[in-house]
Amino acid sequence: MVGVAYAPPGKAVLTHLRLAPGSTVGEAIRASGLLAQCPEIDINRNRVGIFGRLAKLDTPLQDGDRVEIYRPLNADPKEVRRRRAASAKNRA
Repeated sequence: MVGVAYAPPGKAVLTHLRLAPGSTVGEAIRASGLLAQCPEIDINRNRVGIFGRLAKLDTPLQDGDRVEIYRPLNADPKEVRRRRAASAKNRA
């Protein structure tokens, strides 16, 4: 059994599936039904991973794996930190 997780804004979705041995990340995502539930997912654009480590769609899965579909970042985390630091410096 594997899990497939996606967290659109305001909620989280986790689906568990039984797949044939040797199934891939892409096959799990397609079988999960998340592509129909969340049409904003584009598996050719969204990054995916297994337990927080980036993976490719053709990566074979092991029993117990959790496939994660990541949303695109709205802002570069480094740039956000720079702005926050500059703002704090200006207030001081």
